[in-house]
Amino acid sequence: MIIKEEIFIEPFNLSRMLHIYIPDEIKKGERFPVLYMFDGHNLFFDEDATYGKSWGIKNFLDKAEGKIIIVGLECNHEGNMRLCEFSPYSFTDKRFGFIEGLGKITVDWIVDILKPYIDEKYPTLSERKYTGIGGSSMGGLMSVYAVGVRSDIFSKAACVSPFYDHVFGRLANEISKSQFNPDTKIYISWGRKEFRGSKELAIGTEKNLAMARIFSSKGAQVFPHLIIEGEHTEASWEKELPMIFYELDLIK
Repeated sequence: MIIKEEIFIEPFNLSRMLHIYIPDEIKKGERFPVLYMFDGHNLFFDEDATYGKSWGIKNFLDKAEGKIIIVGLECNHEGNMRLCEFSPYSFTDKRFGFIEGLGKITVDWIVDILKPYIDEKYPTLSERKYTGIGGSSMGGLMSVYAVGVRSDIFSKAACVSPFYDHVFGRLANEISKSQFNPDTKIYISWGRKEFRGSKELAIGTEKNLAMARIFSSKGAQVFPHLIIEGEHTEASWEKELPMIFYELDLIK
């Protein structure tokens, strides 16, 4: 089932919708792993999705009999605030102008406020080994960042089509220097059709492989995937769900 509830984000002084998937049938005393995801409105239902197509995660988990809780955090839809809240670093873009990086605040709030709240209210397995983070595009960037700097909390990360423009060097540098728990699994993917031409594809591929090498050097088990027919769309990311959930051992 899907539960929608508002939660107040104190650092940003605003309320935000959570989109939460929990298994339909729960036995007494049964508890579940948790995957926190960005852009929660795009995860489950087409009617909620920004572009009219969701990831279809509910359908996938229902058919797979997935015993997991998904906590989707809806983005801030006002102006460029999604970019701000989902970027760890400030940057300037030709199209969007100056973007103030508030992503560290977002990750700290997820770790310090959201996770304890979810663990108290829902039947979760709260330990690190059962806690993951995931997302696509800016959410993919945030997932790389979150697992890179807070592997004390997240043991798994699904980093789908991560957005690296303007921030890759700072991201790679911070993660390279961070303390890291090697008992971590990381899925990183990028689609060939996301890039305009072979040069952009080569650059994008090298960035993702460079990030994979950084994590591997720290002892993580990394699953890098170039999706040959992959596009920067929810319909494309939906096709990756079996790889994401099974390679990260999110469901059996």
